[in-house]
Amino acid sequence: MWNYTEKVMDHFLHPRNVGEIENPDAVGEVGNITCGDALKLFLKVDDERQTIVDVRFQTFGCASAIASASALTELIKGKPIAEAEDITNQNIADFLGELPEEKMHCSVMGMEALQAALANLRGEGDGKVTAGDHDDDHYDPQGLDRVVCYCFSVTERKIREVVKANDLHTVEDVTHYCKAAGGCGGCRDEIADIIAAVRGEADAGTAADGQSEAGSPKPMTNLQKIMKIQVAIDAEIAPALKADGGDLELVDVDGNTVSVRLKGACAGCPSAHITLQRWVQAKLQELVSPDITVVEG
Repeated sequence: MWNYTEKVMDHFLHPRNVGEIENPDAVGEVGNITCGDALKLFLKVDDERQTIVDVRFQTFGCASAIASASALTELIKGKPIAEAEDITNQNIADFLGELPEEKMHCSVMGMEALQAALANLRGEGDGKVTAGDHDDDHYDPQGLDRVVCYCFSVTERKIREVVKANDLHTVEDVTHYCKAAGGCGGCRDEIADIIAAVRGEADAGTAADGQSEAGSPKPMTNLQKIMKIQVAIDAEIAPALKADGGDLELVDVDGNTVSVRLKGACAGCPSAHITLQRWVQAKLQELVSPDITVVEG
C-alpha cells in the first residue's frame, strides 16, 4: 500500500474538473499503452487567448495519476497562459504535499499533457504525445532519439530531460520519473552511463562558472579523496546495488586506483566486471575524479 498524503487521497477520491470540454481551444493527450497510464487534457481560453478559463481531464491510471491530473487542473484553471507554461511536475507533486517516488511519473505525465495542450493551442501539432513522437527535422535515431528502454519505449533524450529537470542521481530515480528500466532491467547499465554523462556535463559547467583567475582548484589530498569516495559509495552506489540484492564495500585506495569488494547478489555475478566499470567506476569518476579506476579487491 502506498503512503499517500491526505491531499492525494482527497484528489483521488474527489477529483476536480473531470470530464471533457465541448469544442475546446486545445487538447493535450499523453498515453503509454505499455504501462497503462493515459491522460487527456482539455483547455478553454478567453477571447484574448491570454487566460485559461476552463480545464477538464480524462485519465486512465492509478490513484496518483488521477490525483496528479486533478491537481494540475487546479493549478492552471483561471491562470494566465504565461504562468501555466512554467508549471513543472514538481509543482504538481508539491501541490499534493508529496507523491511516492515510485509514482513521480504520474506528475510528469500531467506536465507533458499540459505542454502538449499549450503546443496545440499555439498551432504546433495535434496535442498527442506518444512514446515514438519526434520532430522530423531534428530526429536522430542514432543519437539522443534512440530508444534505450525498449520495455517502455523511452529514449535517451527523455532520460536526459528527467535527470536534468529533477536532479536525479540513480537508475531507480529515473525509473520513478519515466519508467525506464522498470521492465526487464536490461538497460540499467546504459541508463547509469547516461546519468553519469548528464551530471558530468552539469558539474563541468559549474566548475567552469566557478573557475577563478588563479586557475584550477587545489588537488585533493589522499585523505580527502578517500572520504569523498566513501561518501559516494554510501550515498549513491551501495543503495542502488542493494535495491537489486547486492552491495559493495571500499577495500583500498591507492592514488587513483580504487579497490572494492562486491557483496550479496553482485558477488560472483558473470557481469560483475560490467557493473564495476560501467556503473561503479563511472559514478566515482563523476562524483570524485575523472581519473579514478575501479578494480575488484
